[in-house]
Amino acid sequence: MAEQKVIEQKIVEPEYLFFEAKRDKLFITGSEAVREAIKRANVDLAISYPITPQSESMHLVGDIYAEGYLKDYFRGESELGVMSAVAGASMGGVRIFTATGGPGTLRAFEMFPTWAGARLPVVCAFFCRGVNSPLTIQPDTIEIGFMLDTGMIIFHAETANDLFEMIIKSFIIAEQPDVHLPIGVFADGFFVTHTREIVKVPPEDIKLPPYDPYKSPVPVMDMETPPVRQMRDPFVMKSNFISYAAHASWQQEVRAAAERARKHINKYLGGPVETENEDADVLIIASGTAVSQSREAVIRAHKEGINVGLVKLKVIRPFPIEEIKRITQKTRVIIVPEFNITGWLAREIKSILEDNSRVIGSPRVFGGMTMPPELILNEIKNTCKKLQIGGSFK
Repeated sequence: MAEQKVIEQKIVEPEYLFFEAKRDKLFITGSEAVREAIKRANVDLAISYPITPQSESMHLVGDIYAEGYLKDYFRGESELGVMSAVAGASMGGVRIFTATGGPGTLRAFEMFPTWAGARLPVVCAFFCRGVNSPLTIQPDTIEIGFMLDTGMIIFHAETANDLFEMIIKSFIIAEQPDVHLPIGVFADGFFVTHTREIVKVPPEDIKLPPYDPYKSPVPVMDMETPPVRQMRDPFVMKSNFISYAAHASWQQEVRAAAERARKHINKYLGGPVETENEDADVLIIASGTAVSQSREAVIRAHKEGINVGLVKLKVIRPFPIEEIKRITQKTRVIIVPEFNITGWLAREIKSILEDNSRVIGSPRVFGGMTMPPELILNEIKNTCKKLQIGGSFK
């Protein structure tokens, strides 16, 4: 048997690794970006189960386990089994990582609100794909809409570089004592996971400080601490005011913890949104790879004399309510392109704006279709024509 390669890594402060360390440029896929993030994240354990388009990412994490970057790694029996094992590991006080996507997300769905309710700082990557019959393995972000009310914090990566940054920073954000919630880092399958681009990474010989479970707001399960996460006298068995009050207050606390995460998101991710030309009469608001397609549409619109701005949402939960309200205060039209049939992002935006008639939930593509920039440009031109906003409208 070949001798396992031993990796010598120095522990550095998160701020140094994230913002100060020299970055090398790698031309890699999104799946490989997952590998590079986990290399430097000082993860104790990763648990995998294959499903397209996620399989390669956890396969690569298994490769770096063999190289000594993780303490342990194994494959579970099913998606639900994996997410249950992840919960147990996190309750035991280890830094844990896994990934899934599409039907895998739905098969494991029970565990995501359980993670949040147990205040587990799990980081999970979700690579979005269709979940419907007839089957498709192509990109579709409908599963984000399903996940919105689980209590998890939700990030949405546009690029492989975003994916790298969001995964490695999620461990530090999730483990903050005033947060201590699971984070789902979502990326559009294939568009991000299977294409190559430049990803900027710090050196391999540095890594994050280890997770300290004793800073958790809920005690870890060990031989010295009563397992309060698994209640010894379960409230669920009761039917009285104390039971109702306990459950209601705890659900509020989970959501309050997500609100407290905002300051850490601002610190490590530079805020939940990025904007270009935000004072324009017409704004596109998008997340994931819909942002990339929107960028091209904006360039083409400018060439035709139409003034359009772009708002990229990096964070979906906690939703950037105040930021969107501020940015769109004087906007005449808000166009929301999405890679799903339900238009969950348009609904979210409409729910927080008083004059939500400005919000146009279109174009939408789904079932794995691409979104040509022409679709977005046509929506811009048609809308501007109706409102008599400048442009030639050829």
